Amino acid sequence: MNKKMITLALGITALSSVSMMAKAASVDAGKDAFETCRGCHTSPGTSNAYPTYYVPKVGGQVPAYTVAALKAYKKSDRPHRTMMANSYDMSEKTMENIAAYLATVEGSDRAIANGGNAANGKKLAEACMACHNDDSSEGASNPRLAGQHANYLEKAMQDYQSGARKNALMQSMVQDFSEDDIRDIAAYFVSQKGLTAVK
Repeated sequence: MNKKMITLALGITALSSVSMMAKAASVDAGKDAFETCRGCHTSPGTSNAYPTYYVPKVGGQVPAYTVAALKAYKKSDRPHRTMMANSYDMSEKTMENIAAYLATVEGSDRAIANGGNAANGKKLAEACMACHNDDSSEGASNPRLAGQHANYLEKAMQDYQSGARKNALMQSMVQDFSEDDIRDIAAYFVSQKGLTAVK
C-alpha cells in the first residue's frame, strides 16, 4: 500500500471516529449538564461584569466548535475566569453532550447591535466567510457568528489581536483591523439570523 493510500485510509478512519463520537453524544445528558450554564447563557442581554460585554449566545452553535471552545477555556487558552472554573474538571464526554444539546436549540431572538456600519462590515468580512459562513450541517467545525451580540464579537476579535485568545489563524486574520473595522464586522454578523439564547 503506497503512502497516499495509507494517508487516505487514516483520514477516513479519523472522520468515521469523529462521526461516531458525535452520534454517541447524548442531547438529554447535555441538557442536564448545561444546568450550571443557564444562569448566564439563557438570558438575552446578560452582561459580563468586567470588561463589559454581553454573554454570548450559544443556542444553535456548531457542536465541534462548542467542544473546541470548552477545551480552550479548560487549557486557559481563553481568559475568562468563570468559564475556566466551569470547564477545568469537565470531561470531554460532558463537553460533547453539552455541544450536542446546544446544537438542537432553535430560536430567533434579537442580537444587541453596536451602531457599526453593517454594509462596510460585510465587505470587510468577505475573507471571514470562508470559515464563518453559518454552516451548521453535520461535520461543520467553524463557529457560527450570525446573530451573535456585537460587543461579544468585538471583544473576541480584540482578544485575538492581543493574543489573549490563542489561535494563530485568527490572530493573522484580525491583526490589521482598526477599532472601526472590528465594530463594522460585528455589526454585519449581528444583522444576520443565526444563534439564539438558550431558553
